[in-house]
Amino acid sequence: MLVIGIAGGSGSGKTTVVKAIVNQLQGRVVVIPQDSYYKDSSHVPVEERKNINFDHPDAIDWKYMCQQVRELKSGKTIEQPVYSYITCSRSTTETITVEPADVIIVEGILIFTCKELRDQMNIKIFVDADDDDRLMRIIVRDIAERGRTIETAIEHYCDTVKPMHLQFIEPSKRYADVIVPQGGHNQVAIDIITNTVEKALSQKKKGKRKK
Repeated sequence: MLVIGIAGGSGSGKTTVVKAIVNQLQGRVVVIPQDSYYKDSSHVPVEERKNINFDHPDAIDWKYMCQQVRELKSGKTIEQPVYSYITCSRSTTETITVEPADVIIVEGILIFTCKELRDQMNIKIFVDADDDDRLMRIIVRDIAERGRTIETAIEHYCDTVKPMHLQFIEPSKRYADVIVPQGGHNQVAIDIITNTVEKALSQKKKGKRKK
């Protein structure tokens, strides 16, 4: 079993890279998104929830996320939490059942900031993209998925996303084994990554047979 960490700034194309790897490895992968592990804020007054900084490491329940990755690595099935950006809360009635697989992809903007989580990864990938490209994708996503207007999306980028990227996400690039420029459009890099993963899985299987 291999654990692959895929990090990068908001709107960098991480999701596209993850989907491409999942498609090429066909059924041998499970994905653990950082976004499922935001701390529950249902106790916070509704008016104050709009001020929650989702781009700060303190917003993530790292302990729970690390625990569930460890459980998957040990062959256990987990119940992945479901988080809503609209209500800023974790569902109390709904989870996603995730079963162990040959490859576990851990994906998110801040995953390399947590040493305990990094230490569980066999391969660490940072997806890079131009700031202008990321800004356009963020605006589109925030309007479609998070109920923001163009004005509030740009304001959020300037006040929160950009400074947090410079403080936490960009520096975490130094932990990466592989840096993928041009985000999900870099098919060459995706092919190299999937070939490397397939080779590593094959070598692990051979090692088990010898034992």
